Amino acid sequence: MGKEEKSGGCMGWFIAFIVVAAIALALGFTLRNKFHHGDGDAPVPGPPGAITQKYGDALKIALQFFDVQKSGKLVNNEISWRGDSGLQDGKDADLDLSKGMYDAGDHMKFGFPMAYTATVLSWAILEYGDQMGKANQLQSAKDSLKWITDFLINAHPEPNVLYIQVGDPDVDHKCWDRPEDMTEKRPLIQINASTPGTEVAAETAAAMASASLVFKSSDSTYSSSLLKHAKELFTFADQHRGSYSENIPEVQTYYNSTGYGDELLWAASWLYHATKDQTYLDYVIGSNGETYANWGSPTWFSWDDKRPGTQVLLSRVSFFDSKAATDASLKKYKKTAEAVMCGLLPKSPTATASRTKSGLIWISDWNSLQHPVASAFLAVIYSDYMLTSRTQKIQCDSDSFSASDLRKFASSQANYVLGDNPMKMSYLVGYGDKYSQFVHHRGASIPADATTGCKGWQWLDSDQPNPNIAMGALVGGPFLNESFIDSRNNSMQTEPSTYNSAAIVGLLSGLVTTSSVAASFT
Repeated sequence: MGKEEKSGGCMGWFIAFIVVAAIALALGFTLRNKFHHGDGDAPVPGPPGAITQKYGDALKIALQFFDVQKSGKLVNNEISWRGDSGLQDGKDADLDLSKGMYDAGDHMKFGFPMAYTATVLSWAILEYGDQMGKANQLQSAKDSLKWITDFLINAHPEPNVLYIQVGDPDVDHKCWDRPEDMTEKRPLIQINASTPGTEVAAETAAAMASASLVFKSSDSTYSSSLLKHAKELFTFADQHRGSYSENIPEVQTYYNSTGYGDELLWAASWLYHATKDQTYLDYVIGSNGETYANWGSPTWFSWDDKRPGTQVLLSRVSFFDSKAATDASLKKYKKTAEAVMCGLLPKSPTATASRTKSGLIWISDWNSLQHPVASAFLAVIYSDYMLTSRTQKIQCDSDSFSASDLRKFASSQANYVLGDNPMKMSYLVGYGDKYSQFVHHRGASIPADATTGCKGWQWLDSDQPNPNIAMGALVGGPFLNESFIDSRNNSMQTEPSTYNSAAIVGLLSGLVTTSSVAASFT
C-alpha cells in the first residue's frame, strides 16, 4: 500500500509538471504570436505596442509639411517663415476659399488632388489613429485634415456646384514669389450640371465621407455636415456624368484624368463605410463594378487611379463582415486586391519588374516616389487586415505569403525614402543628416523678409541652399538608375506635393508600431 501511494504521488507530481509546462508553452506561443509576426505565426491582434523611433520621428516631420502648405489665416502657426495668405480666395463668388492647401511648390489649389489628399489622410487616421496617438501625432493629423475639409465644404455651396480650382496655373507659374506676397489674380473654376466633372465631384465625396468618420465621435455636427455634402456630391457626380478633363480642357496640363469610373466606385465605397447603407454597396457590386472595377487587372494607386484603393477598402468588408463576404463581386475585389499585393512582393511569382536595382517600386521619372509610397501604404493596411482577421496567407500563383511579408515590403519602401538607398540621403526633408537642400518650393526658397514682387526669379536660380526648410516635404524622388540631382530647377525630382505627404503619413503611421485595426469604422 505504501509503495502504491509513493507511485501515485510521483505520478501526480509528474502530471502537474506536464500541465504547468503546457500552460507555460501555450502562454509563450500566445505572447510570441501577439508581438512577433513571423512566417507561419498565428496572428493575434492587440493594442499599439512600443514605438519604432525612426518611424515616429519621421511621422512627426512628415506631418509638418501640411503646415507648410496651408493657405488662409493661420492658427497656432509653428512654421516661422509662413504667414497668412490667400485671404481673398473665393471672394469673386462671395465664398471663403481662403483655407485649403497649396498643391506643391506653387500656389495653386487644385481640387482634385487636394480632395484625394483628404481621403488618404482620413483613411490613415481611421486605420491607424491609435498608433498616431501613441506617437502623439493624432491631433496634428486631424487638424490638417480639417483645414482641407473646411475648404471643401465652402467650395460646395449648392448640391450641383463645386469649385475645383483657385488660381490660374499659367499666371501662377510665371511668378516666383512667396504666397504671403501674391498679387496675381486668383480666378475660380467650378463644375456644375451643365459642365460636369464626375471624377473631382466623386473624389470630393469620398473625402467628405471618409472625413465624416474621422470626426464622428469628436464633433458629430461637423461630421453630419460632411456626410450631407458627401451624399449630395456623389449624387451630382453619378447623375451628371462627364469628365472634368474633357469639359474643362485647361486642367489637362496638370491633373488630367484618365476616367471617372474609379472615383465613382471609390466614393460609393466610402459612403458605404460611412452610412452602412446597402445602396452604396450594391452600387459597387452591381453593374458599375462590372463596368469600372477592372477586376483581375492590378493597377497603381494614385491621385488619378483609385481602383487599387477601392479594392483594398472593399476587402475590409470581406475580411470583417462574414455575411457580405459571400458576395461574388466582393470576392472579385478582394481577389484583385490580392493580385495587387502579389505584384508588390519581390519574391512573388507575379512580382512587378518595375523596380530599381535596390528594390524601390519605380513607375515614372516625374514624382517617382508617389507610386512606391502609395503602394506600400496599401500593403501595410492589407497586412493588418490579415493579422486582425487571423488570415495566415495570401496565394500568389504557386507560392503563399504572410502578413509579415507585406509588412516587410512596406518597411523596405519606407526605409528607402528615409535613407536606405544608394544616394544615402533622405527624400523626406528634415529627416536625417542628408536631404534635399534645393527643394523646388517658392516659399522655402525665398527669405521671409525679401521683397520680390512677382519676379523673384533670382531665388529660383540661386546656387545657395533654400533659406527655409520645407519640413516634411517628400520630394519627387530618384530616377530609375537611383540618381538624384538636387537642383531647384529640377522640379521633376525636387518638387514635393501635398498628396504624396498624405501617403507617407499613412505609411509611417502603419509602421510606427503594431496593433489590430478596427473591424468597423463606425
